[in-house]
Amino acid sequence: MTDAAALPGQPRGGVLSGPATARAVNVLAPNASAMTLDGTNTWIVSEPDSDLAVAIDPGPLDDVHLRSVVDTAEKAGKRVALTLLTHGHPDHAEGAARFAELTGTKVRALDSALRLGDEGLGAGDVITVGGLELRVVPTPGHTADSLCFHLPADRAVLTGDTILGRGTTVVAHPDGRLGDYLDSLRRLRSLTVDDGVNTVLPGHGPVLEDAQGAVEFYLAHRAHRLAQVETAVENGYRSPDAVVAHVYADVDRSLWPAAELSVRAQLDYLREHGLI
Repeated sequence: MTDAAALPGQPRGGVLSGPATARAVNVLAPNASAMTLDGTNTWIVSEPDSDLAVAIDPGPLDDVHLRSVVDTAEKAGKRVALTLLTHGHPDHAEGAARFAELTGTKVRALDSALRLGDEGLGAGDVITVGGLELRVVPTPGHTADSLCFHLPADRAVLTGDTILGRGTTVVAHPDGRLGDYLDSLRRLRSLTVDDGVNTVLPGHGPVLEDAQGAVEFYLAHRAHRLAQVETAVENGYRSPDAVVAHVYADVDRSLWPAAELSVRAQLDYLREHGLI
């Protein structure tokens, strides 16, 4: 198990629900669990003086929550004009079709199966709604279709499950791949260094106010965990479940199935690089 105190950039959380930046407001879905932390963060983003907004990750198919997102926007004098998805996991995307019915919006995503409308999302896309600018950042790894959204005006990035507000995320093997995930973290680090991003608006957990520290923490955690898995294999723990039982011995067993996904991704990575 990672000794978090020994790693750099341990994230420190801020806002959990409500306004987070000048342009971003979180409406927390009531689906808290060991995997979703406090619940899914549904983000409403807009220019302060605009009556149009973008919703990111409507969340689960929960009509009360979806209507709460609409109500939150309307109370601020705004209409949701577009819905975006960071990725297709149900806790982020299951409610998207119903939310589109409530708002009359299109749904844009990388995965064509999740879209409602003709437009998808891809690297280099810039989304503009009511003067708001969001830049699409491909960040595969957690899943193959994972995206982040750079909000330059707030020096923020909306990260879905690529970076969480508390703890670390799962590389959801076989769809998620560790090599892709490490590249995505480095891409996010470039945003903090080259573009001045200092705030993480995650898909779960509180807002992180040290984006660069959070990315460095994630990279250090992955390197540390990968070394643990490699050592476990060298010591005779060959199967994914055996590695999980050894490396994650002090982690709640309810999280072991998710840990096994990451371990399988790590084992693939080690084999691909000739390390085991």
